[in-house]
Amino acid sequence: MTKLFNKISGKNKSHIPELVRIQIIEKACKQVSRGVFFSTIIIITSFLPVFLLTGQEGKLFHPLAYTKTFIMVVDALLVVTLAPVLISFFMKGRFRPETANPVNRLLERIYEPVIKACIKWRKTTIAVNIIALAISIPLLMSLGREFMPPLDEGSLLFMPVTLPDVSNSEVKRILQVQDKIIKTVPEVKNVLGKAGRANTATDNSPISMIETIILLKPQAEWRAGITRNDIINELNNKLQIPGVTNGWTQPIINRINMLSTGIRTDVGVKVYGQNLDTIYAFAQTIKKQLEGIGGVKDLYVEPITGGKYIDIYIKRDEISRYALSVDDVNRVIEIALGGMKLTTTVEGRQRFSVNARFGQDFRNNLTALKRLQVQTMNYGPVPLEAVADVTIAEGPPMINSENAMLRGTVLFNVRERDLGSTVNEAREKLNAMINKLPRGYYLEWSGQYENLIRSERTLKLILPVVLLVIFISMYFAFHSAREAFLSLITIPFALIGGAYMIWFWDVNLSVAVAVGFIALFGLAVETGIVMVIYLNDAMQQLVARKGNSSETITPQDLREYVIAGAAKRLRPKIMTVCVSLFALVPILWSHGVGSDVMKPIVLPMVGGVLTSATHILLVTPLIFLMAKEYELRKHGKIEVLEARH
Repeated sequence: MTKLFNKISGKNKSHIPELVRIQIIEKACKQVSRGVFFSTIIIITSFLPVFLLTGQEGKLFHPLAYTKTFIMVVDALLVVTLAPVLISFFMKGRFRPETANPVNRLLERIYEPVIKACIKWRKTTIAVNIIALAISIPLLMSLGREFMPPLDEGSLLFMPVTLPDVSNSEVKRILQVQDKIIKTVPEVKNVLGKAGRANTATDNSPISMIETIILLKPQAEWRAGITRNDIINELNNKLQIPGVTNGWTQPIINRINMLSTGIRTDVGVKVYGQNLDTIYAFAQTIKKQLEGIGGVKDLYVEPITGGKYIDIYIKRDEISRYALSVDDVNRVIEIALGGMKLTTTVEGRQRFSVNARFGQDFRNNLTALKRLQVQTMNYGPVPLEAVADVTIAEGPPMINSENAMLRGTVLFNVRERDLGSTVNEAREKLNAMINKLPRGYYLEWSGQYENLIRSERTLKLILPVVLLVIFISMYFAFHSAREAFLSLITIPFALIGGAYMIWFWDVNLSVAVAVGFIALFGLAVETGIVMVIYLNDAMQQLVARKGNSSETITPQDLREYVIAGAAKRLRPKIMTVCVSLFALVPILWSHGVGSDVMKPIVLPMVGGVLTSATHILLVTPLIFLMAKEYELRKHGKIEVLEARH
């Protein structure tokens, strides 16, 4: 638009007639609207995989995709409606050429020698890009895999498991000892422990399961050089209590795991079958196979046998001798062990029942239970053992079922290693054992690994479709498959910077990293479209100058106009890249809750924008020039796209 204004106004005129100025604005807006439409479609399409994510990852990243989509739609509407009005108000008077801008002159002075060198050493330039791309592929393959980057919640959840036949008094003692030990670590602010189930129907925890929430102090108050994993390792070393298997996680992710997969650790191996003893035996074998694998922490088998129960079998012949009924004996047992409701207290709007039962020491003493007195009508009180057999029996502490089958679970967390390689090594060790399972028994991997496999499957299915839709959109924008492919080829070269960036920051591949690469696709293609548009504009100028005359277009003319098309519009291309970088780079230095998830998204975008911009500024003009030179040699002329952009 500025070029048209300068052309009409000339050097000696200071103003353009109002009617001519409006006509120029209308013509420019018509040319821009088509490009804006297809750019919006491409960026929205690039986020299609994020919309199709399900489960935990879908709930986390859907707001990001919707926000980006709404912003792009509103931005496109403003460009074709509000922007022309603002231009008509402010673009008045005399317009200076782009060469008058000092920033533009500086950029051209730096860029022109570089692009000329790339064109001169074209084979070397292309070889360097291909080698960098070839190196990035094994680099990506060597990175670890995980479902989501670990979010630092600022607190820890200590979930030890004791023996299934532990008594209430012993659990209370263990809980008090653990809380005292945990409080000795300087980084711990508060500790709150709970044993067994809460007073709710949704908590099915047995008495052998302990949950301790550990609130940590702000990181600024920690000892120098210490990390969250160091705190966990220090606490784990101090809390080595015989008969107790330690487990470490965080409160929020633990609840999410239990609700979504039924597993309270990072990974769980579910064993399905028909017999609890057989399931438990196989679970113990799996545990032995998993011991010693790097990254496997807090390994234990969920107890499904070994629970202790007091069985009281009433002797019907004996109670008939004492003129007692079964209800008479059961009532005494219920009052002694379960408790009898005496009354209800009223405190404002609250009601509390008052129960009475025998003390803990009496209930834990089998001999005292046998001497429990049962009142008779004619013979006075008689001991409970006279009318019932009181014994201790073993049974399952808790029965889990899933898909109408009994289930046992081997649980473990993953630390100091990525989730994907840890589970892959574990699966390889268990492959031989799977074939030995009897008929009706099978294994299933669950936990975070289940989410990882589901998200990877979704992304692998939809990404090829997204690339195809982007290619079709660019084809309709350029009306040329060659030009569309020229813009699409920037995507793999954008992966170079993303791969090097996440490797340098030592970040594992995850859904967050995949979302960052998906967002990078749209940015890379958008910048590539800008370059191709200006290169086509340069070809139109060349054809307008020589194509309609008797002069022949030479390879030297092509190089001259390609360099001009790449360099003369350098500022808007740099602006497109800088806007993205200025918005993303500050996130790399962010800290606090949430930065653990944001950094893996931003890292591939920052690195990818840098390498894709380098490829677009240096390699795209070279490939464009080679394509036009091929057309000139084959057909004796070059194809020029109409100015539809």
